[in-house]
Amino acid sequence: MKVRRKPKSKLNLPTRYVLLILTGVCVLALFLSFTLNLNGGPLKTVAGYVFVPMQRGINTLGSWISDSVEGFQSKQELLAENEALQSRVDELTTELNTLRLEQYELDNLRELFELDQKYPSYEKVGARVISNDGGNWFSTFLIDKGENDGIEVDMNVIAGSGLVGIVVDVGPNYAKVRSIIDDTSSVSASTVTTADYCIVNGNLETMNEQQVIEFSNLNNEESAIEIGEQIVTSNISDKYLPGILIGYIQTLQQNANNLTCSGTITPAVDFEHLDEVLVILEKKQTAQE
Repeated sequence: MKVRRKPKSKLNLPTRYVLLILTGVCVLALFLSFTLNLNGGPLKTVAGYVFVPMQRGINTLGSWISDSVEGFQSKQELLAENEALQSRVDELTTELNTLRLEQYELDNLRELFELDQKYPSYEKVGARVISNDGGNWFSTFLIDKGENDGIEVDMNVIAGSGLVGIVVDVGPNYAKVRSIIDDTSSVSASTVTTADYCIVNGNLETMNEQQVIEFSNLNNEESAIEIGEQIVTSNISDKYLPGILIGYIQTLQQNANNLTCSGTITPAVDFEHLDEVLVILEKKQTAQE
């Protein structure tokens, strides 16, 4: 015969009752701690180990969050300030470039004015260079004035300190200029001190290598010509008006006949940078007549 064991009784309390009991115990402990002034008691010890580190952690976390927010705001402010400063720098750079361009144009105009005063007997018209032949030098180029402005073929063109070249083609509102450095250019010239004649020939190769052009057939029997001598257009030239500065003698050598010499000339005009020129509205043939 089997004997049935009596099942053990289990105490099953709902969770909400457990929480209520624990809450009551905590409240009671706190009450006893405050009313009995349990300084240094076990409750204070427990609080020191549990609640104080927790409070420190919460304070540390709060400080980190606050610092992070302030750092983010500072970064945003710095980015906005940097953007504003960069915008101002761009504005100032544009203004500076504009001032430089205006100063450059002013210098060119002053140069042209001085050149105009240098040859006061000739009527002139100013023109702007609008294109060149695509090389490093302005050997041939177009200007923005033409027949409508009184410009004709064979009129002399000057800029900087002296002779640029001559008009070789003209339209209603443009003209083509061949400069004295072009390989096909040939100018009858003379020295200033001795009035000896020579021929100045354009040479783009020597311009590329040494920034000079060539001259030949200069009478130098008495060796009176020195380096740095000024070379100007001669009065016997058939197309160029007399007395216009071409350049300065750079090198000089005696020819085999011992009667003439040849050499190189540094042009008076900067043929690498030409923006504006003056066209003399008088041709050599007209002046002779």
